[in-house]
Amino acid sequence: MKLVAYSDATSFGGAEQVLANLLEALDPAYEIRVLAVDQAVGEAIASARNGTKLHLLPRVKSKWDAGPMLRHVRSVRALRPDIFHASLWTSTRGQYGVGAALLTPGVRTVVVEQAAPLPSRSPVQRFFKRALSRLASAHVSVGEASARAVEEAVGLPRGSVRTIYNGAPDRPLEPLPRLAEGPVIGSLGRLSPEKGYDLAVQALVEVPGATLVLVGDGPERTRLERLAAELGVAGRVRVVGWVEEPRRYLAGFDVFLLASRTEGFPLAIVEAMLAGLPVVATEVGSVAEAVQEETTGYLVPAEDPDALAGRLRDVLADPELARRLGEAGRVRALQHFTSAAMASSFERLYRELLS
Repeated sequence: MKLVAYSDATSFGGAEQVLANLLEALDPAYEIRVLAVDQAVGEAIASARNGTKLHLLPRVKSKWDAGPMLRHVRSVRALRPDIFHASLWTSTRGQYGVGAALLTPGVRTVVVEQAAPLPSRSPVQRFFKRALSRLASAHVSVGEASARAVEEAVGLPRGSVRTIYNGAPDRPLEPLPRLAEGPVIGSLGRLSPEKGYDLAVQALVEVPGATLVLVGDGPERTRLERLAAELGVAGRVRVVGWVEEPRRYLAGFDVFLLASRTEGFPLAIVEAMLAGLPVVATEVGSVAEAVQEETTGYLVPAEDPDALAGRLRDVLADPELARRLGEAGRVRALQHFTSAAMASSFERLYRELLS
């Protein structure tokens, strides 16, 4: 089976890591090519699987950018895959790759929504999103709640978007040293507004003695550092920046925090659960399909730093509770959220489309 994996992301984040995890776990019999518009992103995805070739495309900058659009169509037609797997890092991206696949006879097109749907103000963009989604061979989201949200946002029939959960490999990684002597609250992710790291900094004020470690980088970094200084917690906030293997920091955390305002099904939570960490998270998107209240962690409303702080204090004050939540989280992740489980689900979908 010939499969083309497509991403038009211009930076490597959770959606791209999920795609790399999938390619690594798919049956070795698959012949895979990666189509990308950014060389660094494309190389990172393709490197997950030995022998995977990368094909670079020019980025389409606007709907009037005909040259790169034509290159998309020509590239897909030249590769002529059985399956075209488009990983959308936001709900409004990927349309040019999907369109090229739909214009290539015999190709089954699988559209995977990795993020919470973002409403578009452009009626033209909404029209094309709906049209392409209806023409795709299969439309996939990363959780049940996220799937229903995509259907509502795009205008698709209820039940038409399938769910395949994100997965991560369970493999040992050499841990990095702890970054603080006292309790450590940690998070992995892009420092952007939707991730709610400003709420995490606000919550830290009410968790005395703890250090907040943020592994990632992004446009919010300067604002977060300024906020920490204004609130008097700058000495208890460590921003590591972007690293190649952020999971190595998990061993130095006592609790994992997700303070997001919107989400699909965040890979970072799966990685934290596999590392045996208790999770405190906002109940957004499909997060509640991973984190089970009072069993593997705690869920709180979005935009509520006081609630975040309260649950963080609960976990940090009771090591036995933290251990129990973390162990249950690891068991749940191994049962449902591994790369192997994700790959098996996609392989069943591919076979169904080709039959």
